[in-house]
Amino acid sequence: MNSSSDETTVEGATRDIAEVPAVEIITTAAVHLMSAAAVKVGLAEDPEDQIDLDEARKLINALAGLITAGAPEISDMHARSLRDGLRSLQLAFREASVIPDPIGKGPGEKWTGPVS
Repeated sequence: MNSSSDETTVEGATRDIAEVPAVEIITTAAVHLMSAAAVKVGLAEDPEDQIDLDEARKLINALAGLITAGAPEISDMHARSLRDGLRSLQLAFREASVIPDPIGKGPGEKWTGPVS
């Protein structure tokens, strides 16, 4: 690949992202975090090989921070469904943990409050 082709690709991507509304970018990022966390917490079709609660904790924490910070910027309809998905992940994490975190200390609970 040559340099001018790379520059054209970058310019095109920059123009494309400039046209995407912030709500769509926030919700898309949240859905990606949510999907990855679901796999890591064992909610995939074949969970045995994919469970990694340390990685799931990181993803759920990032998701909780994004939803908490982004909620005022997106519509209530979007925020509500993201919060519901986050809560489901937090509960699944709690169920998958051999040694559960104390209430209020689980992944994302710093931003969401206790989930039980």
